[in-house]
Amino acid sequence: MGQVTVGMGDEICDVLVIGGGPAGSTIAALLAERGKSVMLVDKDQHPRFHIGESLLPFNLPLFDKLGVREAVERVGMPKFGIEFVSPHHPKPSLLEFADGWRKDMDYSFQVRRSDFDHILLKNAAAKGATVIEGCRVTELEFIRGSGAQVAGTMADGSTRQWRARFVVDATGRDTFLANRLKLKQRNRRHESAAVYGHFAGAERLPGKAEGNISIFWFAKGWFWFIPLSDGTTSVGAVCPPAVFKDRQGDTTALFRGLIDQCPALAERLAGATLTGPATATGNYSYGTDRMSGDGFILIGDASTFIDPVFSTGVYLAMRSAFIGADAVVRCLDRPAEARTALRQFEREVITGRDRFTWFIYRITSPVIRNLFMAPRNLFRMEEAVLSLLAGDVAEDSPIRSRLLLFKGLYYVNTGLMKLGRLFVRQAATAPRT
Repeated sequence: MGQVTVGMGDEICDVLVIGGGPAGSTIAALLAERGKSVMLVDKDQHPRFHIGESLLPFNLPLFDKLGVREAVERVGMPKFGIEFVSPHHPKPSLLEFADGWRKDMDYSFQVRRSDFDHILLKNAAAKGATVIEGCRVTELEFIRGSGAQVAGTMADGSTRQWRARFVVDATGRDTFLANRLKLKQRNRRHESAAVYGHFAGAERLPGKAEGNISIFWFAKGWFWFIPLSDGTTSVGAVCPPAVFKDRQGDTTALFRGLIDQCPALAERLAGATLTGPATATGNYSYGTDRMSGDGFILIGDASTFIDPVFSTGVYLAMRSAFIGADAVVRCLDRPAEARTALRQFEREVITGRDRFTWFIYRITSPVIRNLFMAPRNLFRMEEAVLSLLAGDVAEDSPIRSRLLLFKGLYYVNTGLMKLGRLFVRQAATAPRT
């Protein structure tokens, strides 16, 4: 049984995990189960607020492996699909996971992250990891061939030091190691910022679809609408950073102004009450040159974050923790294979992530919008896309060929749309006879 520690003292461990979110808690639990001495250090005291409340069906097998599925079910709102709403189409499009390639991956959950993250953190302690809350890691020095020396500061100002054979950075958007090692880069291909808040009394979909996530396109980007089990609904807008720079008034006024620009969402919120001030995040799309090195790995958002449109954050974070746990054990138990293990870790994580990024980079394009708003299961392409949205990113997945067909359909439609615009311009500029 692990313990939650708040005392002083220098300690030695096999693995130091920095960050107690889904990625950090997952890898800490897995490594402790495999007999490693694990210290998990988190700057916060849990439960604590965090955004990103929507999970994917492929999260559920990971919960089973961790032994937390029943606990998540108790705090979760069942989610059976995705509703897409477009101002350019007469009616919404409702996609259900049960119609995907993997019929068994038919639902997931919406969760308050304060509850969900606390479940995972307590599970890590129960599996044998020592959890240290309210401690911010401030210093880290790698010692060639001997792991790392790490120091942190507790909330009361006292300090702690650790000597670890291996370090896992799971600090999320704080990107502790990526900043320290100058690995972090802005993602200039997909610059985005967000503003969000929680509402009481929002109008939800009827019946079984009550817990489904809704995605609303509007002129400046898109909105998420995530119903939670306690009756509140998480709502957020994702837009280019320029939208936030040009704002008038405070963050809440900006948020309400954006909602007013999306009539379909405004209608769903007409009788709802914003439960507190809105919160904004600046340009948050970034990546890293690499996500591993001698004695360390970066998992979850500590290495990459692009866009939350398909609710991939928690799933990809936990998946990277499972892959990372195998790599760390191999590095510690068979040091001669460390480089191979880390290369394999990076390849598997990047491959899974990139299955989503192709769609994320194009989510605001008219062609993708049209394909999502009027789906057709030609050559089982719709089933493949639905399984991808459920989290099917395995290298050997049978949906790969169908996704290639879908991409081909996208490029054909994009070419036709550009050709149509060219003809319109030429007709408009042609001399009249």
